[in-house]
Amino acid sequence: MATTKLLVSKLSTSCLRPCFFRSFSVAASYAGPPPTAPPPFSPEVNTLPPDDGTTIFMKGVQISARPIYLDMQATTPVDPRVLDAMLPYLCHRYGNPHSRNHLFGWESDLAVDEARSRIASLFNASPKEIIFTSGATESNNISVKGVMHFYKDKKRHVITSQTEHKCVLDSCRKLQQEGFDVTYLPVKKDGLIDLDQLNAAIRPDTGLVSIMAVNNEIGVIQPLEEIGQICKARNVPFHTDAAQALGKIPLDVEKMNISLMSLSGHKIYGPKGIGALYIRRRPRVRVEPQMNGGGQERGLRSGTVPTPLVVGMGAACELAMKEMDYDTRRICKLQERLLNGICSKLDGVEVNGSMEHRYPGNLNLSFAYVEGESLLMGLKEVAVSSGSACTSASLEPSYVLRALGVEEDMAHTSIRYGIGRFTTEREVDRAVDLTVKNVERLREMSPLYELVKEGIDPKSIQWAQH
Repeated sequence: MATTKLLVSKLSTSCLRPCFFRSFSVAASYAGPPPTAPPPFSPEVNTLPPDDGTTIFMKGVQISARPIYLDMQATTPVDPRVLDAMLPYLCHRYGNPHSRNHLFGWESDLAVDEARSRIASLFNASPKEIIFTSGATESNNISVKGVMHFYKDKKRHVITSQTEHKCVLDSCRKLQQEGFDVTYLPVKKDGLIDLDQLNAAIRPDTGLVSIMAVNNEIGVIQPLEEIGQICKARNVPFHTDAAQALGKIPLDVEKMNISLMSLSGHKIYGPKGIGALYIRRRPRVRVEPQMNGGGQERGLRSGTVPTPLVVGMGAACELAMKEMDYDTRRICKLQERLLNGICSKLDGVEVNGSMEHRYPGNLNLSFAYVEGESLLMGLKEVAVSSGSACTSASLEPSYVLRALGVEEDMAHTSIRYGIGRFTTEREVDRAVDLTVKNVERLREMSPLYELVKEGIDPKSIQWAQH
């Protein structure tokens, strides 16, 4: 923390004036009247929104205050303690960790090794099994395409699920274009795969099973240990996308027999732009590099390792190891407060995905007789999502919810609430109030909801075609 204060002090007294510093807060500033209105919105001016409660104009939208942040599956704020760990390597310990001839390189190399150890300790791995990447998307690409390309002469079949992250599904489609076979396992209504179907799908030429640990849209936790046992018995490498699981649920690569695991820094209160890939050494799993260059990271991922980001991810993992139990208990209470608050005031609310096998920080709800985009527009004071941030630009209903068997109208009305380490009870209560208010407002304009209130099931009506 002393480093942060020193940096702020130096910058604030520099010649670059005026200099503005944001206070660290993920809470919305909705208390008290806003100060004087800013100048009219100009699309040519791209300025950051203020944190002082001023009315915000951005992307053609006016927001009365900085929103409450409940989108923790998209990204998390950097923990201030993580920032403190990173700052020395941004300011005066700036050496390239691959420089072997001087102190600057040595101290950066040592910091990278220490971060590697902290990350590996979180899931019972060896530091030598950790490869740094730019994020979980790159790790998934290396895992899926790298394994299959290396074993392409003998292994031509991949198994994954229909609810995987888009980068896994797109990697599998790329393999299909190259002549590989891919089995996309369906999921049950609760979002879990059928283990018997997985076992039956494995063939002699199956080269990889890739199943996500915690789903990014619905928070469902797959039975990793059981999947690992099946893969071990059938001698097939098991890859899991653990971007949403790392630091949030207990992971053990030995107990779960995980061969490859994709990780992300910015999902666990670390910096963006850094991820990692666990690759088992015994029995050894081989991958073909997807990037050529200087041969860093054992030749599997060339490119200069970004020391500050790596240090930040290591610090985030160390904090997660210490605080996972406390965070989980606290987030469970907040999830219960959010769900009970909404369901006690609204009918026609459905939880998407299993409640028993679920990470509590992810609550995906569908609201009957409400148009989803209209609800999102009405909730501009709450930063929530209708699904994955990677596919939020699409107007199609979530492919994850459709795989669960959710009807199209309900899939269109889904909202994902993401609760995290810095979420407060006040923010949850405000999100409940705004959600209830906007759902009630939209239902007042819905002719279908009028029929429901009169005791008529809209699905029973034979609509005439013109």
